[in-house]
Formats: sequence, C-alpha cells, structure tokens
Amino acid sequence: MAMEGNCSLEFFPPKTSAGLDKLLSSTLPALWALNPDYCSVTYGAGGATRSTTVATVTALQELGYDVAPHLSFGADDRTTIEALIRRYQDQGVDRLVALRGDLPSDVDSAHELIHASELVSLVRATTGDHFDIAVAAYPEIHPEAEGYDRDIHFLKEKLDAGANSAVTQYFYNVEAYFYFLDRCAAAGITQPIHPGIMPITNFANLQRFSAACGAEIPRWIAQRIADFGDDSESVYKFGIEVVSQLCATLVESGAPAIHFYTMNQAEPICTIAQNVGLGRNGGGNAGNSAVHQSVA
Repeated sequence: MAMEGNCSLEFFPPKTSAGLDKLLSSTLPALWALNPDYCSVTYGAGGATRSTTVATVTALQELGYDVAPHLSFGADDRTTIEALIRRYQDQGVDRLVALRGDLPSDVDSAHELIHASELVSLVRATTGDHFDIAVAAYPEIHPEAEGYDRDIHFLKEKLDAGANSAVTQYFYNVEAYFYFLDRCAAAGITQPIHPGIMPITNFANLQRFSAACGAEIPRWIAQRIADFGDDSESVYKFGIEVVSQLCATLVESGAPAIHFYTMNQAEPICTIAQNVGLGRNGGGNAGNSAVHQSVA
C-alpha cells in the first residue's frame, strides 16, 4: 500500500499524562497540517513501553489519527505478541511497524532474539492482510550486519515475508540512501523504501544515538557544529538548514514520502517541511521506489 500523504511521523509514548496531553493537544495537531499519511508509536526493548505504547496508540486512534504501533518480540513469547496483534486488530488499527527490537538489559543474554521476518510472518498468519506492515532498513548498514549484501538479503526476507514497505534509519549522507535503493532494486526489492529523517536539534544526544545505531554523522557537519561552541541557537539554525537541504534533495529526486523522527517536537519538523514545501498544499512524492530499532 503506497503512502498517500506528504510524509509520515514517528513519536515515542510519553511517560507522563502531561506529556501525552501536550502530544495530543499541541504537537500532533501542529504536525498534522503537513498532511502525513500516518503516525507511528515506538515500542521499548522487549516491550518495555508496552502499556504506554498501547495507551498512546489508543488515544491517537480515538482522535481519528491513522496510527501504526511499533511491535517486536524482544523477550516476549509468541502468545503475548499474538494477543497484542489481535488487540490492535480488534480496535481497528490497520498498520504495524514490525521490528526485531532489542532485549531489555535485565534479560539473560542467552535469550534468542526473533527476527523481524518471523514477526511479519506471524502477523500474516494471525491476521492475513489486515495490516499494512512496515519494516526497518539501513542505508548505512546495521552495525551488527555481516556485510552490505547480507543486510539487503535480510531486508528482502522481511519484505518477502509479507511487509508492504520499509522505513530507513535516519541518515545525513543522501548518496548512501540512493546507492542503497539501487542495490535493493538489483536484489529484486520492489516495495517502497521511505527515507527516515531526524532533525538536528540536540547534537550531543544525536551523537549518542548515532553511535548506538550505526548512523553516520558526516565529519563536516560535526566540525561545523563544533565551531558554534555553546551557541545553541546557531546549532539549531544550522541543523534546520542542513536537514532542509537533505529533504529537498530527496523530494526533488522522487524519493518516497519522508518519515520524520519527530522526538515529539513539532517546531523543527514544521520548519523543515515549510522550507521544503511539504504541507496541505505542498509537494512530496507518495512513493513508487523500492525505522530504527533492529536488524532483520
């Protein structure tokens, strides 16, 4: 199923009622002016945020938003995951983001992670074609991957298992994304691979995230930000400029609709989208070309 909106949006489940109120009353309404196709809600390692994820998904759905819960096995058993899939189906959710995920830190290291391709197969076996399923892709290759081609092989396994599309880990090297699309097409992948984009706001946090997930921050970006020192306003403006240009290149090149990692903030995404021309009357390619937590 191709996305029809200008973009999609990702949120994490707020930890407090005040955080949820802010998401529902101000952040999400501001971002919905961009005409997104759907919003997704993340799911902590091994279901660590299961209850808050379900609560956030339910709250968004009750307000009429098209929402895609993230889902992974982690340390859960098949019965637990099947029940969650059925719950989402019964309440009318029709999208999922299927991930391998990570194990909670307190789980025995001998516990075997279940690949996303197996989760996709379980969703299809349990609910048929009810869900539109997205999976994760890695233009700069997952840090645990044995090699470039092997990582693409695992992506194809997830898509062949029944996933409809993929969303990439965030990146700042646009050439890596387009080369990745070429190699995926050569491997026989035809489903859309949506570029995942993370605004540059808190650079220290971004460096920490990137080190953990294998996303590369180009040296020139890091050096320029270092020049600003403690001038957070200049860092913010530079980050908006860099990511706006990245998004403009993606849109102009005909990439599928962008998936924004919002970090539950509206202003950076709205500014970038305005700079690029995404919005109710804006552009964006809904995707005709072949997220963040897991390897295949």
